[in-house]
Amino acid sequence: MGFLTSNKNIQILIFSVLAILSFSGLVSSPIALLLGLFFAILVGNPFENKVSKYISKLLQISIVGLGFGLHLDEALQVGQSGFLLTVGSIFSVLILGYFLGQLLNIERPLSYLISAGTAICGGSAIAAVSPIIKANTKQISLALAIVFSLNSVALFVYPSIGHWLMMSQQDFGMWCAIGIHDTSSVVGAASKYGDEALKTATTVKLARALWIIPVSILTMFIFKTKDSKIKIPWFIGFFIIAILLSTYFPIFEVVSPTVTEISKLGLNLTLFLIGSTLSLEALRSISIKPLFLAIFLWIFISIGSLILILN
Repeated sequence: MGFLTSNKNIQILIFSVLAILSFSGLVSSPIALLLGLFFAILVGNPFENKVSKYISKLLQISIVGLGFGLHLDEALQVGQSGFLLTVGSIFSVLILGYFLGQLLNIERPLSYLISAGTAICGGSAIAAVSPIIKANTKQISLALAIVFSLNSVALFVYPSIGHWLMMSQQDFGMWCAIGIHDTSSVVGAASKYGDEALKTATTVKLARALWIIPVSILTMFIFKTKDSKIKIPWFIGFFIIAILLSTYFPIFEVVSPTVTEISKLGLNLTLFLIGSTLSLEALRSISIKPLFLAIFLWIFISIGSLILILN
């Protein structure tokens, strides 16, 4: 292992082979994530700093591509059915996270980052509210490490539970969108379950991601930082445009299956890249109290939303 970690050419070669394998569709999304994780731990990622810059862009482009596989009536129906559950879950997690963070005596910015990441959409929510609450680099890194670690677990646990409970495609997609933090893991778990689950999960999760805007405004008042800028997730607008094009322009029906398939492969590659940035150092930096808070909130939202969906 010492030779591999010291020889950059070997690192680059292995990274390239695994990236191509992940994009090829020969491995599932959870396996792609594991490949990235094992690569980071056993070999070391020579592109760790550069890769981080492209993960969000690749994820956003892939999600926009998935929009071509949806029609407007499907998207509206799914969005309406998940609205109340989305609103209830977001604010219950934020409130519970606030009181539990105080009880555990966790730094207020860190507990808020974990709560927001769990309530809305993982890393995107953390990135949106961190400048508003003036979180420092250590707090942001710790929150991201915890959220991405739990996302990794969810990729394997959720599909297994879904099959065990014999959940329908729509119910499982809804559960993924509510219970899993980050969009990449939501789509990864849902795509493993089935195409209908993927459509439901993507639509509800992106509708959920729009809550970054009102939550960011609320955060400005809570932390009294009214001069902060709010980051709007622009790619959601392009996702909606893709749905409209596939609905009202028949010509896109020819290319939609291909675009959708390539987008799924892009998400597989995204998960590999995410895994390749999760080093042992990042995992070791996770302390007990913030981890307990994150796990408690995740179990709360997972079990609570599952009960409501099944009933």
